[in-house]
Amino acid sequence: MKLTFGIAAAIVVGLLAWLLWPGSGSPTVLTADTAQHSVQLSVDDPKQGANSIGLHITDHTGRPVTVDSVVVEPVMPQMGHALTPVTAGAEAPGSYRAPDTELPMPGQWEITVSLRAAGDTEQVVFPLLVK
Repeated sequence: MKLTFGIAAAIVVGLLAWLLWPGSGSPTVLTADTAQHSVQLSVDDPKQGANSIGLHITDHTGRPVTVDSVVVEPVMPQMGHALTPVTAGAEAPGSYRAPDTELPMPGQWEITVSLRAAGDTEQVVFPLLVK
């Protein structure tokens, strides 16, 4: 009984240390495909508060694609949080940025990226762990 309690306590302490440990400083980079595009999302060390979300959009051959609009919508389904969508601004052909995207609490988020081009809308959803 004492051994089981000791192991459980060690696991809890280890999990808390992992959750509270400062970020690695390396960006989180995720990629997903739609029928017409490949979308790469990058966030430098996802954290609670304001985050700058970079997006790189290409066709399936890897060429940068310019679309009419890119909208980022953070959702935390476990807590029922759906935040105001953020329109990403163009930085270069195929490159967009949604600065100051608020993620108000740590945990698992879903970042929905909507692309609108030539009257069509495509969406991809990225899982993002925020510490």
